[in-house]
Amino acid sequence: MNVPNMINHGNRGLQVEGVPLSDVAARFGTPCYVYSKAALTQAYREFSEAFAGRDTLICYSVKANSNLAILGLFAKLGAGFDIVSEGELARVIAAGGDPRKVVFSGVGKRADEMRAALAHNILCFNVESQPELMRLSRLAQEMGKRAAVSLRVNPDVDPKTHPYIATGLKQNKFGVAFEEALAIYRAARQLPGIHVVGIDCHIGSQITEIAPFRDALEKVLQLVDQLEQEGIALHHLDLGGGIGIRYRDEQPIKIQDYADTLRGLLGERRQQLIFEPGRSFVGNGGLLLTQVEYIKQGGDRRFAIMDAAMNDLIRPALYEAYHEIVAVNPPVHGESAQYDVVGPVCESGDFLGRDRALVIAPGDLVAVLSTGAYGSVMSSNYNTRPRAAEVMIDGSAMHLIRSRERIEDLYATEQLLP
Repeated sequence: MNVPNMINHGNRGLQVEGVPLSDVAARFGTPCYVYSKAALTQAYREFSEAFAGRDTLICYSVKANSNLAILGLFAKLGAGFDIVSEGELARVIAAGGDPRKVVFSGVGKRADEMRAALAHNILCFNVESQPELMRLSRLAQEMGKRAAVSLRVNPDVDPKTHPYIATGLKQNKFGVAFEEALAIYRAARQLPGIHVVGIDCHIGSQITEIAPFRDALEKVLQLVDQLEQEGIALHHLDLGGGIGIRYRDEQPIKIQDYADTLRGLLGERRQQLIFEPGRSFVGNGGLLLTQVEYIKQGGDRRFAIMDAAMNDLIRPALYEAYHEIVAVNPPVHGESAQYDVVGPVCESGDFLGRDRALVIAPGDLVAVLSTGAYGSVMSSNYNTRPRAAEVMIDGSAMHLIRSRERIEDLYATEQLLP
């Protein structure tokens, strides 16, 4: 069983740090996302310490989990942020983050988003096309500024991950082709509203081997050398994120091994290193707490129908992603049975896990593990279901960091026809 370090077995069943999950459910209800402050802090510090001695900026990827409490925690630890929208920039600022430590990624930056980022003097735009570069230069000129940019280069390296989360192949929408990058850098150098400061490379997510990172950096460094020969000196190398976590039986990369590999390739180069970790910081630091509503026998299948659904956690339905599912208080004398763990949403694809061995009964609590990344942040109101509450555990303390939505909030902005 994959039980992250945040979880332990107490005399009252599963608990996060010093708090039984049954206490969380009693106080805040279900479904509910539960996070461990200690686990999030440990993940950040492990990464930071692995690169000790190098000029490094860790820009947490906001899209992985954008709750203000989580952003505020990482800001206090010294993190910058990787954003992909004006909304994420607003969240960073509201959480106390420094916009001067923000990199702005994404293939479809709107003009108003660019203006907002320029107004807040963000660290860098990760530019993903020549048309974007031209728009950014024009807008920066209009505002009397020069936009600091990195070009996101697509090295055409296979990250060996799910095709939906691979971003560095030729067929992906992200970045510019490696073969075209030098010409675009030459053009960028001539634009009056642009200040070239770096290079960016992000090849995908949930990567569990070092080789794709090594291959990508080797190609990026070839381009860095070409740029230096042409007098384009870069201040930083943004090496993206993508380090995978354990959901089932994966063997994640050891952070120190990853750091040592990059150090070996970089040699004496002294450019600042920027990283954009997301999943590896929060994925194993959170779980989805849910309750069994019904046990149902349907033909040769047995279903555990929960109060959480695909609108709360879409990864299983979207990617067929695996999340460990465990009973919070399994009975001492009970028989294990195989269940499809499903929700109440009216879709055949509404499931949290298939064919899971559990000892459960109606009313029991169940934890869906490793849901700290791309869990709550991808949830929806499908079937007019309020989004779940979110709770941060800090030792023996529980902090509500997002209230459960009310049904009336879901249609508050809608209007009847006259």
